[in-house]
Amino acid sequence: MKTDLESLSPTRVKLTVELPFDELQPSFDKAYASIAKQVSVPGFRKGKVPARVIEQRFGRGAVIEEAINDAVPKAYEDALREKEIVPVGRPEVDVTEIEDGEKVTFTAEVDIRPEFELPDYKAITVEVDAAEASDSDIDEHIDNLRTRFASLKDVDRACADGDVLLVDISGSTDSGDEVDDLSSSAMSYEMGTDGMLPGFDDAVRGASTGETRTFPFTPSNGDWAGVSLTVTATVTAVRERELPALDEEFVTMASEFDTVDELREDARSRVGRLKRMEQGQQAREKVNEALMASVDIPVPEGVIAAEVDAHFEDGHEASDEHRGEIEQQSREALKSQFILDRIAEVEEVSVGESELSNWLMQQAPRYGMAPDALAQALVESGQVSMALSDIRRSKALALVLENATVTDSNGDAVDLQALESELNEAMQAAQMAQLQAQMAAAESGQ
Repeated sequence: MKTDLESLSPTRVKLTVELPFDELQPSFDKAYASIAKQVSVPGFRKGKVPARVIEQRFGRGAVIEEAINDAVPKAYEDALREKEIVPVGRPEVDVTEIEDGEKVTFTAEVDIRPEFELPDYKAITVEVDAAEASDSDIDEHIDNLRTRFASLKDVDRACADGDVLLVDISGSTDSGDEVDDLSSSAMSYEMGTDGMLPGFDDAVRGASTGETRTFPFTPSNGDWAGVSLTVTATVTAVRERELPALDEEFVTMASEFDTVDELREDARSRVGRLKRMEQGQQAREKVNEALMASVDIPVPEGVIAAEVDAHFEDGHEASDEHRGEIEQQSREALKSQFILDRIAEVEEVSVGESELSNWLMQQAPRYGMAPDALAQALVESGQVSMALSDIRRSKALALVLENATVTDSNGDAVDLQALESELNEAMQAAQMAQLQAQMAAAESGQ
C-alpha cells in the first residue's frame, strides 16, 4: 500500500492511498463468499457458487465493488496509523481509480487534530475563593430548613418576589382564538423563581388579589412555535410564608438535635463542606481555563459547524446570539479535548476496568439506568471508546490539578487532592442514593 499525505489546512488533510490488487485478495475472497450467500444459481447450492460463475452471471464489477467496500475502510485506518494522524469526524472518501488486476486508488479528506506544542501544564498557578462558612451562610442554611416547614398566610397587598400566588392563566392569538396549552386554573407559583413563562414575573410583579395582567409570549417550539400570543394572568390569591420560630421546639421537630446551638454547629459543618466542594470545583475550572489560555490551537471549522447544527436540529430557538454561544462552547470543548488527549498520550495515561466501573456508577443515574444497563447500551451503540476517552481526559486533567499551585483569597494553600477525594465521595454517595431511589421506584411500579 502506498500513501501520500497532503495538508489542506492546519486542521484538514487529504490522504491518497494506492492499493495493489494482490493486497485485495482477502477482500475478493470475502466478496465472492458474500455474493454466493445472497444469490441462487441453478446447479449450485447457496453459498457454494464458484467465483468464475459469479463473475459470468453478475459481472466482475459487482465483485470489485464488494471487495473495495471491504478493503477501503481498513486501508484508511492503516493510512492514519502510518501517517500518525488523529482524525476528528468522518472522512470524505472517493475511489478515484480502478485498474482491474493492477491497483485501486482512493482519496480521503478528513478533519484532524492539529499539531501543537503542549504548554508547561505542571506549573499552573491559580487563586480560588476561601472556603469560609460565614454567619450569614449559616443563617441562610437554617432559613432554608425553616422554609420547608413554613405556613402560608393570605395577605392583602401587592405581590413581591418570594410570595406564593394562586393564578388563573390563559392564552390567545391575535385573532382571539384560545390556546388550550396555555389554559390553567389555580396554579401555585412562587414569584421571582422564573419558573413560569418568559415575561410572567415582570408582568405580574406588583399585582394584588383579583388583578389581571397581560403580556406577549412567542413559543419557540410546539404547535404554536413562532406565533405571537397574548397571555392573561389573573391573581386569585397572594400568600406569604410565615417561618416557624427558631427555638428548641422547632429544632427537635425538624432535626435530630435538641438545641439551637447544636443545629447551628451542624449547619456550620454542612456549609463548610459545601464551600470546600465549591472551592474544589472552582479550582478545577480555573486550572482548566488557565490550561486552555496557555496555548492557541486552531479547531476544524467543519466539525464545529456540524456540532452547532446538531444542537439546533430539534427546532428550538436559533438566534444569532444563541448560535454564537453554542459555537463558542463547541470550540472550547474541542480545544480542551485536544489538549487533554495530548497530555494523556505524553503521560501514557491508561484506563483500568475498575475506573470504567466507577464511571458507569457515576453516570448511570443521569440516564435513569442501572450501571449494567448503561454498559450494555454503550456496547450496543458502539460508544465504549467514547466512555474510555472521557475517563482518560478526566485523569489527564486530574494530573494537571495534582501539579498545580492553588491558593485561596487569604493566601493559604489549598489541598486539591483532599478536596477532590471529598468531592468524589460526596458525588458517589449522592448518585448512589439517587440510583437506589430510582431502582426502588421501578420495583414498586412493577
